[in-house]
Amino acid sequence: MTSNYLYLGLAIVAEVAATSLLKQAEGFTRLWPSLVVVVGYGLAFFFLSLTLRTIPTGVAYAIWSGAGIVLVSAIGWLALGQRLDAAALIGIGLILAGVLVINLFSRTAGH
Repeated sequence: MTSNYLYLGLAIVAEVAATSLLKQAEGFTRLWPSLVVVVGYGLAFFFLSLTLRTIPTGVAYAIWSGAGIVLVSAIGWLALGQRLDAAALIGIGLILAGVLVINLFSRTAGH
């Protein structure tokens, strides 16, 4: 079970890296950011598929997408200078709370 959450973590990291460079790829006209995007999304789906061996699809996807939203938002704010207003921060907090509830309290998560 632990390795499946490791795979899920790797899927999240790969997806976040790809999404974070999507704008810099400029419609896939810039080589290196485009390669990171393509490889990142490929690795993300590969590791997500390994995760789905034991973690239900809905739970894995909720964790993957929720963590991805929070991390991409943090990267946008910290590294790209994007602003987050109060409503955005509250929404991100609720997403994070949802991911924590699934991981800490849901029996569906396969604990």
